[in-house]
Amino acid sequence: MRPGSIASYNRDVTKFAVCFLLVFGELSLGGMFALAVPPFPKIERGFYKSTGCVYLASALTTTIGIGLLASRVKPGISPSAGSLWIVCAVWAAFCALFAIYVTTLWTDHVIVRARAFPAGLLVGLIAVTATVLLLKPASFGVIASIAYVATAVTSSMVLGLVSGAMMFGHWYLIDLSMPVDYLKSFIKLLGFALVADVAAMGFSLLVLALLGGRGATSAIAELFDYHLMLFLIRVVLGPVASIVLAWMCWQTLKIPQTMAATGLLYIALMSVVVGEMLGRFILFRTSLPL
Repeated sequence: MRPGSIASYNRDVTKFAVCFLLVFGELSLGGMFALAVPPFPKIERGFYKSTGCVYLASALTTTIGIGLLASRVKPGISPSAGSLWIVCAVWAAFCALFAIYVTTLWTDHVIVRARAFPAGLLVGLIAVTATVLLLKPASFGVIASIAYVATAVTSSMVLGLVSGAMMFGHWYLIDLSMPVDYLKSFIKLLGFALVADVAAMGFSLLVLALLGGRGATSAIAELFDYHLMLFLIRVVLGPVASIVLAWMCWQTLKIPQTMAATGLLYIALMSVVVGEMLGRFILFRTSLPL
């Protein structure tokens, strides 16, 4: 393999890995947000302990993965080792704050918990933003950053809310007296997040087409010329199918039947994950944040 080919291969491998790890990071940020949906004083704390540990593990996966990439990336590869180490440090800070929050669930340190949670959300938002911006080509311009951040935030909310709702649905097997309105709150927010996710994709394409420069215009042309079917599958199997499933969950909760709704949320979670993975693959192939 020629030196130029090796450099191109290493660059692609690094970019693909960051795109893949971004999904876990978005899940952890959205998951932490989802923990704020049910009323804390009225829910068995075990839900927050178990669910919080799942999202913390997801954040650690992103942190460790980016750290390994930073330690092995070759000079001249983009993203560079320096930028990867900076992003890794932000993720490590998020993990530390998240770990503090989870630890306080076994204690009565209310003030520490109240400080760690919003601080963790803020640092997590910075971490997701920094990670997705690693994947923005310089030729797209600064304004294009808005599109990348918008889709990263909505993807985080969708991943966090659908997984949080699915795990919360199981808690009705443990606490049979919980009002169904708690799960309805999850479904309502999930519906809003899914609609926002579709809107963010359309908004991103518009911003990039108008303000992203020649590089973004070429990328959009490539999307519709060579990856249109992939993009349609990403939209249909992702947010569109999940919106239908969220509506079915809402109708099921009117019965009310929480276990049937939880089963539908399993399917919705798979739909969302498939859609987001395809979106990150489109990001890898075209550099478009979809």
